[in-house]
Amino acid sequence: MYAGGVDDLAPAVRWSPAVAAACRDRAVVALESSVLAQGLPVPANREADHRMRAAVVAQGAVPAVVAVVRGVATIGLEGDDLERFLRRDGVRKVSARDLGWAAARRLDGATTVAATLALCTVAGVEVFATGGIGGVHRESPFDESADLLELARSPVITICAGAKSILDLPATLERLESYGVAVIGFGTDEFPGFFTRGTGLRLSASTDDPSEIARAFRAQRRLGRPGALLVVQPPPAAAALDASLVDAAVEGALRDARQAGIVGPAVTPFLLAAVERGTAGASLQANLALLESNAALAARIAVACREAP
Repeated sequence: MYAGGVDDLAPAVRWSPAVAAACRDRAVVALESSVLAQGLPVPANREADHRMRAAVVAQGAVPAVVAVVRGVATIGLEGDDLERFLRRDGVRKVSARDLGWAAARRLDGATTVAATLALCTVAGVEVFATGGIGGVHRESPFDESADLLELARSPVITICAGAKSILDLPATLERLESYGVAVIGFGTDEFPGFFTRGTGLRLSASTDDPSEIARAFRAQRRLGRPGALLVVQPPPAAAALDASLVDAAVEGALRDARQAGIVGPAVTPFLLAAVERGTAGASLQANLALLESNAALAARIAVACREAP
């Protein structure tokens, strides 16, 4: 017999009043909170939040930052809660595997791509924008981001600038294929390199039409395919970095990580910070620009999905 308490009867996901009211008439775009609470330095995280939200609104959709707020999975991080996450007051990084524990302990948790996908699936949010997904690590190929597996089982259109440049991009793309994740280039027929526009890794599908992506997603769902549709677009040309500059910065960051004994979840933020130093801050500006660009594209796709049969 089930012996849960009263608290267990609460809804699995709480929508903020502002997002709940707005989404009655407009499409919703989910945004991850880990990029704000762990991925970007202060105060750039606040700038990113502002630019992503504004980009979504400008395209006629509703931005909804996803997070775990004092143990409650939340669609629409707002007000004092948002301020606490931006200040990083006791906020943990939460992946998909951590959601139950964060809820049970009533923790503040900034959701990664994997956790955001999981919560989008529960809440029925169809479109999600992020910067870059996780993937297969360069020096430890057994170390794979949970993002990949979650993409394989979450029916969510996910917009990104490819996988983070610190990763093994060919191996990551191969793993996405093995997991059956559809990858569509928007304005490109190459898998982008996060900070760089091209990688030489060719894609089998590309388009310039958000409505075509919406139709593909609807067809994928009708066919019973369980996973995400991953839409990749290059970073804006004005902010993109030269591949040789990024490669040199990544190699230096990997060397620093080895010497410092950095392992596990700490690797990605350590490497991104080291790359920022190695590019004299240019990677941070590229990151902000691609987050804004991806949010805008996600909003266009979300609006198209609302109109698609």
